[in-house]
Amino acid sequence: MIGTRSRASELPQSEPDHKKLALKAFRKVALHEDEDVKFMMTGSNLQKIKSRLWKKDRWMKLQEDGLSVWCESKCRKKPATFSVMDIREVQEGHRSEVMKKHGNRFSEKRCFTIVFTGNRTNMDLVAASEEEGRRWVQGFKKLRKKAETMSQQEKIHHWIHEYLRKADKNKDNKMSFKEIKNLLKMINIEADDEYAFQLFKQCDKSKTNKLEEHEIEEFCKFLMQRPELEQIFNYYLGKDQVLNVSGMKNFLKEQNEIATDENVMAIIHKYELNETAKQNQLLTQDGFMMYLLSPDGDVFNPNHDQVYQDMTQPLSHYFISSSHNTYLMEDQLGGPSSTEAYIRALLRGCRCVELDCWEGPNGEPIIYHGYTLTSKILFKDVITTIRDYAFTVSPYPVILSLENHCGVEQQTVMARHLKEILGNMLVTATIEGKAQNELPSPEELKDKVLIKGKKFDASGPLMDQEEPPEEYEDENVNNGDKNKKETVNELSKELSGLVVYCKAVRFHTFQQALDKACACELSSFSENKAKKLICESGTSFVRYNTMQLSRIYPTGSRIDSSNYNPQEMWNAGCQLVALNFQRPGMEMDLNKGKFRQNGRSGYILKPSFMRNRSIRVDPARAQPRTGLNTTQLIIDIITAQQLPKVNKGKKNSIVDPLVRVEIHGVPDDNATQKTTHIENNGFNPVWNELLRFTISVPELALVRFVVEDYDSTTSNDFIGQFTLPFASIKEGYRHVHLLSRDSASLSPATLFVRIRIKNV
Repeated sequence: MIGTRSRASELPQSEPDHKKLALKAFRKVALHEDEDVKFMMTGSNLQKIKSRLWKKDRWMKLQEDGLSVWCESKCRKKPATFSVMDIREVQEGHRSEVMKKHGNRFSEKRCFTIVFTGNRTNMDLVAASEEEGRRWVQGFKKLRKKAETMSQQEKIHHWIHEYLRKADKNKDNKMSFKEIKNLLKMINIEADDEYAFQLFKQCDKSKTNKLEEHEIEEFCKFLMQRPELEQIFNYYLGKDQVLNVSGMKNFLKEQNEIATDENVMAIIHKYELNETAKQNQLLTQDGFMMYLLSPDGDVFNPNHDQVYQDMTQPLSHYFISSSHNTYLMEDQLGGPSSTEAYIRALLRGCRCVELDCWEGPNGEPIIYHGYTLTSKILFKDVITTIRDYAFTVSPYPVILSLENHCGVEQQTVMARHLKEILGNMLVTATIEGKAQNELPSPEELKDKVLIKGKKFDASGPLMDQEEPPEEYEDENVNNGDKNKKETVNELSKELSGLVVYCKAVRFHTFQQALDKACACELSSFSENKAKKLICESGTSFVRYNTMQLSRIYPTGSRIDSSNYNPQEMWNAGCQLVALNFQRPGMEMDLNKGKFRQNGRSGYILKPSFMRNRSIRVDPARAQPRTGLNTTQLIIDIITAQQLPKVNKGKKNSIVDPLVRVEIHGVPDDNATQKTTHIENNGFNPVWNELLRFTISVPELALVRFVVEDYDSTTSNDFIGQFTLPFASIKEGYRHVHLLSRDSASLSPATLFVRIRIKNV
């Protein structure tokens, strides 16, 4: 049920505004007078391109809310819309793969590509003129920049006004009771007629049986109340019923934050909107709510949004974000290969990408999934893409994992492309002053690209083969190609010379690796082989990973590009735990959560007990003698806000949300607990339920919040999730900003929780 105040007189009054409903939200974007944005609001006929023959007209228009775009097609009955907040970047000219291949007959200034967050396909567009193209590109960039700086309250305000616009069926900028009832269903509230009518009449001050602009604002204020935040605010008030510096310091102490006068004043200056309160060093309820909804009130520690770990240790001391079959957009058998897949992985902070290299026509090596129907892309195009995007989100080294199935001649071509395209980025020799058999640090390799592949030893013959023959056989036996095993017996000297710190060798035994003690050798293991080694020789595997890099890849039977659980491999200290980035799910949630910290740099320093060869660590169980501190994690699940619908096709469908919290870590720590479900309320459900976990190895633990729509007859439907390292959790009252299945933002959907951490 919607929370209400005890007296209607307490509702703030707004001045009448006879503009359109959506314009109020648009003003929050503060760009309604911009010439480029005005142009977008008039609309344009653009051409969408997918291939040489597929070119279709699209009427596109920025809607009145200022943040969503109408996209109309002649062949589609219902126009589609997309939000500016879902745009990752706007590429001008012929930068995307589609534009490089099929946009050349149009001038670059007419062409642009919209790149979305998550797994949504790019939109490649051609404007009718260069001026029109410039307007759309500049307008999108301005709106996207503004969207990035919007506060959570501005996003909520915009969100509710967009639904108001949709609910106003006759477009008279007024809301009848029937339209208000439809609005409530749209925003995931099931309210009985009597209560909804009482609320409607309370706001209908004009007695016209329709809510006008200022009355609609009043109704929205009813909806957006947060009684739980008011209760917290009131608890810390002083005698004068205002939150002064002393009261805010008491609150910060409970939050385990720095409780100084200076810090409180910084919060008041940043979040208080009332100038009189600000001058008197006070925080109003609105300012307090702004603070709790900001990044400073997030469950994720904002200090971990920067690189905060020691980046000067050997590469083997870090977990490294890694992708498998990076070129694939979909499945392993017939899906498209694309340079766009490399862009997506690199923009997610991936630092190790895979290139399956095969003989191509006209002497040019190609990349695709061998012996399958996946499409083919040029090796040189992939390297160009890597050059352009390798260091967009992280300055730390990128490893190119080459699966080489080319003959000597095209291997030499590969080497030439690597050197010519990457230039000074490419590591071609050991770092000066560094021992030949010593792995450098991420700091020493900033803005550098490393090649992982086979290499001649000093005397000339090919070094002991790496695991890939097993890998390739493993993948293709499961694909039905039992007789097609591929091993490269000849190696180009030019390509061999580019392998410096990541020499691919076949793994034999941990003892042999220990005796050889060659830090620059790297072995790959299938997920099944890795699991077997963890089970049989877990402590030896952890010790091995203190010195050498190991790469884990999915078994070949995963033809749908599904993933294994990466946590098992991280528990053994494996660095390059490669996943199919194109396949959303729990496994990729864990990967994103793991690498969310340390500035999303793609490198996470392993715990100290996994970097010290003298400490024996068994990844299957916790060992108190390693100096680990068993910790209790207590989570109060309080409320949720603005959860999205699951079944958007049924406007009367309201979610019945529940919250599940999962701990992923060493086997003893893996646990799941959940709340009860709340019937027919995805707008502001209230739980006030306590979940309690004991974590023996907090350094390796991840915490995953999952919201689901309860169903008594079938499995629950996914609504949203957020995953983060235990080490990045902030204590106190916090908001959890939920993500979709493909990790795109579900803003303004949040959970409100209280976190407490105690040593056992």
